[in-house]
Amino acid sequence: MKRLFIDFEICARCKDCGITCSYFYHPDNNGIIPLWETANFALVCRRCDDAPCVNSCPFTALEKQEEKLLKRYSMRCTSCKTCVQACPFGTIYPETIPYIFWRCDACVGRLAKGESPLCVTSCKHDGIQYGDFDDDEKLRHYRLTDAIVVHSVHWKRNGAQEAKKG
Repeated sequence: MKRLFIDFEICARCKDCGITCSYFYHPDNNGIIPLWETANFALVCRRCDDAPCVNSCPFTALEKQEEKLLKRYSMRCTSCKTCVQACPFGTIYPETIPYIFWRCDACVGRLAKGESPLCVTSCKHDGIQYGDFDDDEKLRHYRLTDAIVVHSVHWKRNGAQEAKKG
């Protein structure tokens, strides 16, 4: 199955993101921002037991879900960034908590055979690709959704940390 592949190591170094998107409802969409946020919450967040970022939000826009994974409710978020300041590990980046929320549908069901998403063809640095990508721990490829795979650093709790809390 072809998937959108986003290399966040390339994207993190890019200072001139010029990707464009064909998402009908938001033609000026920069769908990479919510994907960066999702990947950050899934792969980099330390998933604290006491969740100071969640507790600091005055609008209950952050919530701890299964496996302590964070979810941001964009309609509640005012981009006050108290969660950024409260995170003791600095893993919530201010640029990933925008007030205006974009959406990436990975062009599922919108591409003709052999066609690539516009974000792939408009990325000047090969940070976004389209092809047969899947989970691969050795290559640090992690599937975020059925249609999106990212290349990123993945932080995991180890046994010693789990033992301390018990």
